[in-house]
Amino acid sequence: MAMPTVPHFQEELQQLKTRLLEMGGLAEERVRAALQGLVSRDPAAINKVLNGDEPINQLHIEVDNRCFRLLALHQPMATDLRAIVAAVKINTDLERVGDLAVNIAEASNRYIRHAPVKQLIDIPQMSAIAQAMLRDALDSYVRRDTDLAHRVLNEDDRLDSLKTQVFRDLLTYMLENLSTVEPSLDLILVSRHLERIGDHATNIAEDVIFMVSALDVRHHLAGS
Repeated sequence: MAMPTVPHFQEELQQLKTRLLEMGGLAEERVRAALQGLVSRDPAAINKVLNGDEPINQLHIEVDNRCFRLLALHQPMATDLRAIVAAVKINTDLERVGDLAVNIAEASNRYIRHAPVKQLIDIPQMSAIAQAMLRDALDSYVRRDTDLAHRVLNEDDRLDSLKTQVFRDLLTYMLENLSTVEPSLDLILVSRHLERIGDHATNIAEDVIFMVSALDVRHHLAGS
């Protein structure tokens, strides 16, 4: 009786991965849209992000339910168990990325009510890196690719450096002109939210490494 459940389990596991990828795509798109709204100073684009959280929330619940059903019905062992536990954690990270996209949209909404403080170069670059990290982290999960997961971990330093650069640049503007303080603080918030998105991508990459190799690298990152 046990044999027929194996293909069924693998099929369910594949469906779970597909839904996680779908959720990741939605989360990444929301980050991209929030940044596009900021750069183009487009209130309508920003409002779409602010009011579009429901699809990610629904997927978050669905993925959790799929994970718990797989655990309850199949009682998987070893690698399969780690894959499902990783999916639960990745699901939470992706939901939080969606929340951070909303936070970026909120800060962008405030920012565009003021005159531009500076040309936006570093922040869009941060967004591109964070989105690529998220894509690569999810690809590494689906492909069980620890090399790709390690590359995600190494990208985090670039994001941190850019966030520091953004803060230093904006601090200079604030000290020179008090009228830039409020909008500059919103840009600093955006950079912090983007850094946090990179942190969630890093979490996913760490979960992949643990899933594949049973190696916990959370406090022993490459280069540390």
